[in-house]
Amino acid sequence: MTESGRKTRLTALGGLLALGSILSVFAGCLFGPLSIPADQVAEHLGTLFGFNAGQSLDAAMGLVVNDIRLPRACLAWLVGASLAAAGAVFQGILQNPLADPFTIGVSTGAAFGASLAIFLGVASLPIWLGMGVLPLAAMVGAVLALAAVISLGRVAGRLRRETVVLAGIVVATFLSALISLLKSLDEESVAGIVFWVMGSFQGRSWEHVAFAWPYMLFGGLAAVLWAREIDLLSMGDSQARLLGLDADRSRLKLLLAASLMTGAAVSVSGVIGFVGLVVPHLVRLVIGAEHRPLVCISALAGGVVLIWSDVAARTILSGGQELPVGVITALLGGPFFCLLLRRKGGKSL
Repeated sequence: MTESGRKTRLTALGGLLALGSILSVFAGCLFGPLSIPADQVAEHLGTLFGFNAGQSLDAAMGLVVNDIRLPRACLAWLVGASLAAAGAVFQGILQNPLADPFTIGVSTGAAFGASLAIFLGVASLPIWLGMGVLPLAAMVGAVLALAAVISLGRVAGRLRRETVVLAGIVVATFLSALISLLKSLDEESVAGIVFWVMGSFQGRSWEHVAFAWPYMLFGGLAAVLWAREIDLLSMGDSQARLLGLDADRSRLKLLLAASLMTGAAVSVSGVIGFVGLVVPHLVRLVIGAEHRPLVCISALAGGVVLIWSDVAARTILSGGQELPVGVITALLGGPFFCLLLRRKGGKSL
């Protein structure tokens, strides 16, 4: 394929996924226990964003769309985009197809921070933006877990990709054990910890969107701007150094950028698996391994995937009951990834 043909293909795919993102947000506003006709939702959103001067929904339905479904759909898109982009970065800089926000220990660190806040009974104490301590505790947990991984991953003063992955697995395993300990010490907090650890957007609002999006945007822009360095790191440290790159420094700043996105995502949604692992692999099979388009397209695809996973999580059960969205992503992503791995024999991964 020629370079112009490749750019045309990437532009078409990006445009298709951007349109899919808009339609997915609309679907997120449409589905739920309260049935609202699609044409009324479309007219309401058009009026809300100034595209027409039609009539809005009545007060009750308008409240459901404005304050519950729309922020939830927007947050699901942001979280899915962040996890998928972070997964693409982790897999590139660590040269490990199984690297994602979980194997690196950042997600488990956020889970432990939130679990500790629930265990101590401070999760609902108000902080800025009117939210509880929970998102802040999760963010702090993610940062501390990353610091532990970086500290353990240094060998003779250098940050090695092999030891970073191993350190991430060790830190994640240790923190998972601590989460289990917290659950065993306080039976009353088990339900809250388990539901949060499995991931959910239930009860999320515009305050959560406002809290998380700056970190996600900053981390995403950094990953795109430094994508050339990911390409060089994915060739191996020796080759990267021959081409003039400080491999350790580049890997450290990209770890921080990807962890920033992950920590922000987990702090508002809980732990949601497989998006950061599976989506970059699927996108890589379609567009190749160049990381600037890979990060961008993965972000768009991850947002779409997580919105529809959330829609499934709140509509599968009857009576308004919800499943944790992490259950949906695991049920979809696990078998699909196993099938993909078996068919390709790992060669494309």
